[in-house]
Formats: sequence, structure tokens, C-alpha cells
Amino acid sequence: MAALGERFRAAREARGLTLPEVSEQTRIRSVYLAAIEEEQWERIGAAVYIRGFIRTYATFLKLDVEQALRDYAGSPAVWNSPEASEEREAAEVASARAAGKRSLAPWLWVAGILAVLVVAYLTYAVVTPGQQGAPVALASASPGASPSPGASASPGASASPGASASPGASASPGASPSPGASPSPGASPSPGASPSPGVSPSPGPGTLLITLSGTSWLRVTVDGNVSMVGTFSAGTQRAFRGKHVTVRVGNAAAVTFNADGMSVGPLGGAGVVVERTFTL
Repeated sequence: MAALGERFRAAREARGLTLPEVSEQTRIRSVYLAAIEEEQWERIGAAVYIRGFIRTYATFLKLDVEQALRDYAGSPAVWNSPEASEEREAAEVASARAAGKRSLAPWLWVAGILAVLVVAYLTYAVVTPGQQGAPVALASASPGASPSPGASASPGASASPGASASPGASASPGASPSPGASPSPGASPSPGASPSPGVSPSPGPGTLLITLSGTSWLRVTVDGNVSMVGTFSAGTQRAFRGKHVTVRVGNAAAVTFNADGMSVGPLGGAGVVVERTFTL
């Protein structure tokens, strides 16, 4: 099989196209297209840009995109690069962690079952106390009168005036506490608690709101100062204020904008690098 760059050049020449013509239709600079055909990846820069350009160029020439990406990843220059070495080390660390988690999984199950059994036993012991003898209320006998043997006091009989209360008698249910009693612990706080965080920024005049629906590299420059740069995941949302906001994205299909309250959709396709300046 021909080298990756040669396949791109042959497919382009077979269609009778020049590099400037392809650049105009794919929105990829001619110098980057030439770097792909010559496999001089260092002229392009970060691997995320290279993969995006290869995907777009291969799609335009109707080549096998996945095969082209595999050939790029397997080329000696890429395989021996520091970035590829870091990716392989990260993959090995992730694999080792996954193996460690799998080895610990049976012990975690056993520990979880034991914890559930202990909690169930303690709950049963607290909720089901031991049986105790029921107290018997004794009516006060009249002076000199001896109680008949075995006679038990009738339930609910009220004691005669002056009789002392039997030990352990509980207060009647529903009795209101005395004034000044301290409130029970755990009482709910008074209204007026602060609202929960996590409210997303709302677009408005003079504001550029950026929302990511997928992973993309992103650099935002506000009035000449870089305010945000790096690779961000789906769900990321940021708002910026300034006169001139320049945005450069590495995966145009995954980024949408809202400028001055007006929605602006994606600026390009998947893996396409786009740069645009918004005047607010």
C-alpha cells in the first residue's frame, strides 16, 4: 500500500485539483495540505489539528477516513513522538487501574454484604427492645382494710385523692412543653436560605456565550488578551464580555455561539479548525 501522503496526492491529482483549489473548498490552508501529502506533521503542530485535517481532507477526496487515521497513528514519526509516548503511558496506567479495580471487586462485594447485615442487626436490636413486665396500678386501700388475696386493681381506676403517683408513670401523650423550653435538635432552619449554585450564564447585550456539545480544543482572546485556552469536554459553557472576542476552535461542529443574544450555530464540520472574531 502506498504511503499516506502519496495516497492523498494521487487522489487529488486524479481529480485534476491543485492545492489552492482544495484549500478553497475544504477551508484548510495550502501549507497544511502540502504538509499532509509530504507527511511533515511538525509543520502542522498539535495532533488534534493533524487528525482533524486528515479527516476533512480524506472525506473531501473520498478516501477511507479511518484507515487514513490509523496510518497516521502508526507512522514512525508519530509513534516515537513525545505526545504519543504520553498517550501510551496514560493508556497503560488506565489499564493497570482497571485491572486493580477488577481484582478488588469481589472483596468490595463481601464488605458491602457484611455492612448491610450489621446495619440490619443493629436496626432490629434498637426497634425491637426486650419484653418487660407490665406495671400494675395498685389502688390505695382504706385505713385498716386488708386487701383480699390475689385481687388485682382494675385497669384505668383513678387513685383516691392524695394518693402518690406510682413510680415510672409516664406523662400523658400530647402534653405541650412548658414555656421557654429549648427547641428539639435538628429543627429546620428559618426561610431565606441562599439558592443552590450551578445556574448557567444567560446571554445578553455585549456578551458572547460559548457552549460545547462535544470535546474540542478552544482558545478565546478578549481585546487582545487570552482568556481561555485548552481542550474542553462536552457541556462546557463560558460567557465573555469585551469589544472584540476572537475564538479559534479545533472541532467546529462541537461549538455553538450566542453573540449579543443572537444564536450562531457551528462554524464548520467535525474536526475542522475555524477562527472567527466577534464584535460586541
